[in-house]
Amino acid sequence: MISGLFRFSANPRSLHNTSYAKLRYGKKLAVICAFVGAAVLLGAGAAALAQNAPGASPAGTAAVATDPARDAALKAYLQKHFKIPSAELIKLGPAFKTAIDGLLARQLIVSNEQGQRITTTLFFDKDESKAVIGQFIDVSTDPWGRINMGAVSLDDRPTLGPADAPVTIVEFADFECPFCAHAFSVMETLVNTTYKGNVKVIYKDYPLNAHVWALKAAEAAECARLQNPAAFWDFARYFYTNQGTINPKNLQEQVNKLASSQKLDQPSLKACMDSPQTEARVKQDQIDGNSVRVTSTPTFFVNGIPVVGLPDGKVLEFVINSELGEKSVSAAAH
Repeated sequence: MISGLFRFSANPRSLHNTSYAKLRYGKKLAVICAFVGAAVLLGAGAAALAQNAPGASPAGTAAVATDPARDAALKAYLQKHFKIPSAELIKLGPAFKTAIDGLLARQLIVSNEQGQRITTTLFFDKDESKAVIGQFIDVSTDPWGRINMGAVSLDDRPTLGPADAPVTIVEFADFECPFCAHAFSVMETLVNTTYKGNVKVIYKDYPLNAHVWALKAAEAAECARLQNPAAFWDFARYFYTNQGTINPKNLQEQVNKLASSQKLDQPSLKACMDSPQTEARVKQDQIDGNSVRVTSTPTFFVNGIPVVGLPDGKVLEFVINSELGEKSVSAAAH
């Protein structure tokens, strides 16, 4: 339930991973159960709720005025129902008409004192007496939610796997993100073992603002790649393995030691790290991520199909196998 957002661990972390409505805090897993009752009307079944689910504000649709008193009563109900400490932690967006007559929708944002939040859609009647929390699904669209990656810069980026692999996974990640560290080994296994020859991974930097050394680490790994493409993955592995001991003060020292072990030119590496062009390259990856709605790390695009958060092996296998099956059917047809 949403109340799970308010179960804190002793050592709170920032929110890196939200997938299928799961919020991870240390060793605790808070699951937000939001079954979409409106989907019954659509004949679509239950829908999973994901972080930053689309708000109910389609382009060109005018907002519908609501009664402030009823809005306040609705917030008070949600506060008690989900055991939320303060009504100030609940935000309701403007209301809009949906494709279903008499059903309105608005964005619902629930936060906690740590600044973490979940965003979903609240469907309700005009009297605000009945509501459904969930995600509106148009079953006439692509069920995968596939994203056109054409505008994303994928050339001259760190890559694992063969260039002609039928499945391309574009990963947006952050070297300071613990979930990305786990995902790194998952990706290596997919490319080198499970789907060897059939999958390639293209790495894109997406250092989060809350992470104090992630940007410089991204620049260091990129500069190492420019000297030796294979060195990028050694840098990535080192950063992920040693996240607990790296900080802004010792990052350069650790980079120097790693560069020495990799037999890289240290002065050139340092000059590259200090270059505006290198920072711009990392920033371009962030811009690319924003353009395809990346908001957290890790985020993957499997042939354009978004998979957000720490990947479950079965989920990735399902998506990859589906794509390989589609490729096989397409090849047989020709």
